[in-house]
Amino acid sequence: MCAETPDYKDTLFLPKTDFPMRAGLPKREPEWLARWEKMDIYQQLRNKAEGREPFILHDGPPYANGHLHIGHALNKILKDFIVRSQQMLGREARYIPGWDCHGLPIEWKIEEQYRQKGKNKDEVPVIDFRQECRKFAEGWIDVQRKEFKRLGITGTWDDPYLTMNFHAERVIAEEFQKFLMTGTLYQGSKPVMWSPVEKTALAEAEVEYHDHQSHTIWVPFRFQNAGGDLETARVVIWTTTPWTIPSNKAVAYGNGIEYGLYRVDATQEESWTNPGELYVFANTLAADALEKSRVTEFTKVRDIAPSEFEGLICAHPFNGLDGADGFWDYDVPMVDGDHVTDDAGTGFVHTAPSHGQEDYEVFVARNWMDRMTYNVGEESEFLDHVPFFAGLQVFDRKGKEGKANTTVIAKLVEAGGIIARGRVKHSYPHSWRSKAPVIYRNTPQWFAAIDRAVGDGQDTYGKTIRERALTSIDQLVKWTPQTGRNRLFSMIEARPDWVLSRQRAWGVPLTCFIKVGAKPTDEDFLLRSPEVNARINEAFEAEGADAWYKEGAKERFLGDTVNPDDYEQVFDILDVWFDSGSTHAFVLRDRADGSADGIADLYLEGTDQHRGWFHSSMLQACGTKGRAPYRGVLTHGFTLDEKGNKMSKSLGNTVSPEDVTKQYGADILRLWVAQSDYTADLRIGPEILKGVADSYRRLRNTMRFLLGSLDGFTEAERLDPSEMPELERWVLHRLAELDHKVRIGYTAYDFQGVFQQLFNFCTVELSSFYFDIRKDVLYCDATDSTRRRAARTVMDILFHRLTTWLAPILTFTMEEVWLERFPGDDSSIHLQDIPATPADWLNEPLAAKWSNVRKVRRVVTAALEVQRTEKVIGASLEAAPVVHVEDADMLAALKTVAFEDICITSGISLTADPAPAEAFRLPDQAGVGVVFEKADGEKCQRCWKILPDVGTHSHAATCKRCDETLG
Repeated sequence: MCAETPDYKDTLFLPKTDFPMRAGLPKREPEWLARWEKMDIYQQLRNKAEGREPFILHDGPPYANGHLHIGHALNKILKDFIVRSQQMLGREARYIPGWDCHGLPIEWKIEEQYRQKGKNKDEVPVIDFRQECRKFAEGWIDVQRKEFKRLGITGTWDDPYLTMNFHAERVIAEEFQKFLMTGTLYQGSKPVMWSPVEKTALAEAEVEYHDHQSHTIWVPFRFQNAGGDLETARVVIWTTTPWTIPSNKAVAYGNGIEYGLYRVDATQEESWTNPGELYVFANTLAADALEKSRVTEFTKVRDIAPSEFEGLICAHPFNGLDGADGFWDYDVPMVDGDHVTDDAGTGFVHTAPSHGQEDYEVFVARNWMDRMTYNVGEESEFLDHVPFFAGLQVFDRKGKEGKANTTVIAKLVEAGGIIARGRVKHSYPHSWRSKAPVIYRNTPQWFAAIDRAVGDGQDTYGKTIRERALTSIDQLVKWTPQTGRNRLFSMIEARPDWVLSRQRAWGVPLTCFIKVGAKPTDEDFLLRSPEVNARINEAFEAEGADAWYKEGAKERFLGDTVNPDDYEQVFDILDVWFDSGSTHAFVLRDRADGSADGIADLYLEGTDQHRGWFHSSMLQACGTKGRAPYRGVLTHGFTLDEKGNKMSKSLGNTVSPEDVTKQYGADILRLWVAQSDYTADLRIGPEILKGVADSYRRLRNTMRFLLGSLDGFTEAERLDPSEMPELERWVLHRLAELDHKVRIGYTAYDFQGVFQQLFNFCTVELSSFYFDIRKDVLYCDATDSTRRRAARTVMDILFHRLTTWLAPILTFTMEEVWLERFPGDDSSIHLQDIPATPADWLNEPLAAKWSNVRKVRRVVTAALEVQRTEKVIGASLEAAPVVHVEDADMLAALKTVAFEDICITSGISLTADPAPAEAFRLPDQAGVGVVFEKADGEKCQRCWKILPDVGTHSHAATCKRCDETLG
């Protein structure tokens, strides 16, 4: 610029804002948290929303025993997205966070502390022990509450629900008593998954499967009553649990399997079989089994139909052993079983009904419950009455293999009761807490019968718990994703009765009494007294469940009407899943901020909760309410590292929420959730987080441009859409379209869809198109020009839409953006609703026209980019291209808009003439060609357009528009 040329920079209306480009979220987010707490913003939202239709997301309680992991963050952030978006959509969205406080993990931690001090848990008074468990849980609740709040999660953090609160313990007991009073509760003796390490029964939800190396043995059973060629034959079973052989009571076969009689002709030198011996196998498995037993030659004598096994009796392999005193000298019947296959083994299944669910069901079907065994104790040790094996353990206290398997195998060898052995690596159940292997063990336990009619008169959806649950799944619940329905339906359809009892100390006891000397099948076995129940519940409300363990508790609760000597007090505690399954009662039903009908609009947890909380809540509520406690269920996947591997501390690939918030801020973690497809497993790691941070920066720049462009905006500037140029009306059309999609997306919990729509709109349609075009108008037009007023009006509308649309996701950043424009002690974006969008903003014909305008613009900008790359021009304002458009309607449309402004050129020529050969074209936009021409004239020193009239006005080196603006 020449020295005598004026500097017009100060005459431009450049964006002005204090909103920083660098967010500094780790430092600033705690300031907003403190501000919201001071404002009591959650209560302000409740006051504002009074009278609206409630939306209740019932929080599945995390366990109070450790710092949060990334899965916790994913779960709570998703919940927060829903609560905040539902509130801004016009509902009264309440959120009561809660914690699961009872159960084995906490008890296990206290036991570990005792062991380190050389103390024995059983020597500590039970109430003292329970108080230590309570204190431990309280400590972790405070830690986790702080960590959850740091993620920007809104809710009643000062008044959460805890399963160990006295009222909660009272209601849990009360809900259990409903099972007692309606006849659903029973004591049964059946095999349950048992942890020898933790010495308690486990539910399926408390078990996980890991690879385990097991013994395998092939054991022959001789027939006792067979004739013909079967008289000397032996039927062979295969098992991976040798320790269960002493409890064998039957051999099962399959009616659909083809069997054969096989003769051993020759063997290797070392073999437990001999030439001439006859064995029965499934035909498909015979060769493999004989090979395992080192048979080198064999002959198939004949086929055997399964019907030949009907009525046959076998002898136990230990039958007649010296020193056994006849312990195994009983009949072992052949039984048909649907569970028998010829996929592996021998085609016959060793059946020990005390140590296997399918084995047990075979005996239940035949009413053979008197044949159950009680051979294994709570430490997986053989009990004293079992010959040869008394005291030997399957697994020791540390979960390592004991001597039971190897000793049983040795005794089989001694008795001639084995033809082969080996080892196999297979998936085996382990306790998800101690990570130790479990066993199936027959013990007296308390069950909820899910196929017994519930005597409560709530039969709308079925008479039994199973019927009510399956009907609820199909008729009452919306599943997100829909696959969740199939998973839970199949689980409940096939599940056994619910094991309610645990042999532990920390939890809510089974508040019932059993009659001394009565059998579980007797009508008066259980005391069913409303008066006794009322006394128990009153005590629990005042003192908590510790009241059950206080001296004189039995006499206190039975009162004067029941002779204490006639009843025994039950001291098992309830399955912790019954606790969490009961939360609908003491949270949704009992709290003033709960649900009017005790039913939640949504339960949201990970996919593992189909066998956990979704499952137990369904069963529990169907037993007490007669239906599901929720109208909707949403499930999310698990978190993996960047390579798709499961996170593990040992692998060093974990990502903690605390680390992310310290480095990037919670909004980056929230944005990661929004960008991810939560219905599948989600990956996270350093590179992924860098990408998320980049997306955040682009969004932040969009909001910063809006703030700068709106500096000083007043209502006096606002224009009605009817007065606006087409470009602004096109933006309003897009806002109307987006408003519809955002509302549908938030309602469908499609946060990824919502974010993608908004991110593309901000970065492609606003930053790269609308903002780019309107910078000239904003900077250079007179303040009272229609174009500038229209642009600023639209930007104000954009501001209110984008901040409210994005607030549920970018909770902290949108608060910062909002306060930059609307500071004040009571100001907050989170007190706003998503603004209503006028229907007349939608303008499909205008949208179609501008779609064509943008298509042609893309060809022009691509042509100019070639010239820029080749250094022909430095900026697009140096160009005045000729645009050849074959389509007459498209050409006519382009002539009705200031197309040079749309293309950010100083001039443009539109023509219907055929494009010359040298014209620039894009393959996907036929009929449009661009011939580059430089702009004619001088450069305006204010707006930088190159125009012929520059230098002909009163203000030196300006164009007509800038001259008039300067006055």
